[in-house]
Amino acid sequence: MENKFFVDSEHLSEAALEKKHRIETDPSCRKNHMEYMPGMEQIDSDICDKVMSQMNSYDYSAYTAKDVKAALEHDRCSIEDFKALLSPAAEPFLEQMAQKASIETRKHFGNTVYLFTPLYIANYCENYCVYCGFNCYNHINRMKLEPEQIEHEMKIIAESGMEEILILTGESRSMSDVKYIGEACKMARKHFRMVGLEIYPVNTDEYRYLHECGADYVTVFQETYDSDKYETLHLMGHKRVWPYRFNAQERALMGGMRGVAFSALLGLSDFRKDALATALHVYYLQRKYPHAEMSLSCPRLRPIINNDKINPLDVGEKQLCQVICAYRIFLPFAGITVSSRESESFRNGIVKIAATKVSAGVSTGIGDHESKYSGKELDGNQGDEQFEIDDSRSFDKMYSDMSEEGLQPVLNDYLYV
Repeated sequence: MENKFFVDSEHLSEAALEKKHRIETDPSCRKNHMEYMPGMEQIDSDICDKVMSQMNSYDYSAYTAKDVKAALEHDRCSIEDFKALLSPAAEPFLEQMAQKASIETRKHFGNTVYLFTPLYIANYCENYCVYCGFNCYNHINRMKLEPEQIEHEMKIIAESGMEEILILTGESRSMSDVKYIGEACKMARKHFRMVGLEIYPVNTDEYRYLHECGADYVTVFQETYDSDKYETLHLMGHKRVWPYRFNAQERALMGGMRGVAFSALLGLSDFRKDALATALHVYYLQRKYPHAEMSLSCPRLRPIINNDKINPLDVGEKQLCQVICAYRIFLPFAGITVSSRESESFRNGIVKIAATKVSAGVSTGIGDHESKYSGKELDGNQGDEQFEIDDSRSFDKMYSDMSEEGLQPVLNDYLYV
């Protein structure tokens, strides 16, 4: 499919290549990442100021073993306790954190683990984010599913027994407009009990329209809450506007969405500060919108095309476990999702401690679920994946593995009347 909005480094003119080089090397050629672009809704909210004030003043080196012990002894985890649990001083107490997190998880979620699968319906993107496999300068196979292809993919997934789907697109309004996404939501509602969206941020009225089409919740990755680092990673496109992205979940709730999910991509910047900001984003919004369901995702960077352009900060499994346990202790009611970016062994372990939701039967490519679910050979007309996954278990295998681990797999716990 030819797309006049898509740029590709192998098909650029010399002038376009020169512009790309200027954007990469000269910050003065980039739009101000803190200024809204035309058409972007600005809402009156104090959430951002609260989150950033806490994050900017967070000195995790100041916390000691005494602070961590006190945090673990408290019945209710304060913001200061949470900061201590995220600090390096808490690393020797990981076993105690896991025990406390496990108690909180069983108290609020029982012995359950929720299963869902993502469906990418398009991978066109108009942003230049240097760490992302979909970014507009990467030469990959682009694809947008037609309505009948979307329905076909959904039928295949639904026939496996899955009842929750997460619909994803690349961030391109021109190729995946709100109406296109809305039609996908309408189709999803026929096949699934729960429909989530992970798309480019939109305005309140557009979230309201998507909710009316059948979407239940919205996930938005802030990527990093460090706005200075964010500026160096998002060089072009609507995603470059940091505050518009930050306020996306609140606009979604204003638009009637039942739930919202939050995430930083751990490793892009200081993961301890990003984890603090992510949880506080949930914390403050939960108090402003107490009816809403809040959840967190905990992804780490995965290998992508042109990965050599960034210098990811190392976040090991031990550090990831610390973050997830701290999330659970601080936000006992929040759902926590651990994606297929992580290994089978890590996911099997963390769902016993703090995570409540895992993906299964995952593909981050476009139009290849039939081959993944039925073994049918690909016809060569598929879109490339966004990133590499680690845990490739099918839905049936994930379901049986969770059962064997002593957990109760849950596909849906909502009744629609």
